[in-house]
Amino acid sequence: MEEKQTQGAHKVTITGRRNGTISGVADVLSFDVNEVVLETEQGMLMVKGTELHVSRLNLEKGEVDLDGNIDSLTYSDGRGGRRQGESLIGRLFK
Repeated sequence: MEEKQTQGAHKVTITGRRNGTISGVADVLSFDVNEVVLETEQGMLMVKGTELHVSRLNLEKGEVDLDGNIDSLTYSDGRGGRRQGESLIGRLFK
């Protein structure tokens, strides 16, 4: 059976808790050395750790590469996708 890939499919790959590749990223909401918050096709994704660094960002392809010590990944909701016309503040405090 042939597997179909949808454009913007979401995928997370973590290698040795030191490197991560995330696809299906619509936006980077915030980042610092301890936390990166991404809007993905599957909802908001919070990556926590230490010495985190966004080594590659390509929003046209929806891809982000992270380096550092990755401690946790947390999704805040499963609806995914950006709602048209809704502000960042509106999305965060819903």
